Amino acid sequence: MRHIFLMIALAVGLTIQAQNDERSEVLIETTMGNIRVELYNETPQHRDHFKQLVKAGFYDGLLFHRVIYGFMIQTGDPSTRPAGQGGVAVPDADLQRLPAEIRYPQIIHQRGCLAAAREGDSTNPERKSSPSQFYIVYGRRFDDAMLDRMQTSLDKNTGGAVQLTPEVRDIYKKVGGTPHLDGQYTVFGQVTEGLDIVKAIDWVETDEHDRPLQDVRIVRATVVKE
Repeated sequence: MRHIFLMIALAVGLTIQAQNDERSEVLIETTMGNIRVELYNETPQHRDHFKQLVKAGFYDGLLFHRVIYGFMIQTGDPSTRPAGQGGVAVPDADLQRLPAEIRYPQIIHQRGCLAAAREGDSTNPERKSSPSQFYIVYGRRFDDAMLDRMQTSLDKNTGGAVQLTPEVRDIYKKVGGTPHLDGQYTVFGQVTEGLDIVKAIDWVETDEHDRPLQDVRIVRATVVKE
């Protein structure tokens, strides 16, 4: 009988673990196609805050206002909402900077990652995240010589705290991304569908301020899986 109870307890434990491992998902419909992202449970404050803004309709209509070829696409600035479209009522307390939830090397800036924008270290030494702006990395693939140069940059920017492990280097060589940002910005999700759309937006023509010459907007963002 004791063995039966142990088996039941183990089964229940595994079920709870599986439930805990499930990730929320958000569908970002853009004027160039759809992007689906999953949100990491390892960054719960960013996960829950992002879902709250999505459910409020905060991102609907906003521009991808900053796009850098071979790097990333950025959105979430409420000032880019179309003229005449009413703003979304979000409490001021919910638009405060978020404490950093940097989980390196568990979570890195690989291609397709979803990360929070932020102000620079000089005014934001705690590396707190923007309350609404985020970026999706496209980046590039790296070879060993390039990664060595990235490590030099990381040594300077993080005081040697961030080291590109063999496992991390392998991801950047095979998948790609932006390793020079590791350990400095909170990555809180990953693209699961629509990486081709991220690439298409990343490749649009931009002006000298990195703004696309033709508007690329979020039509609608919805939580599709809790």
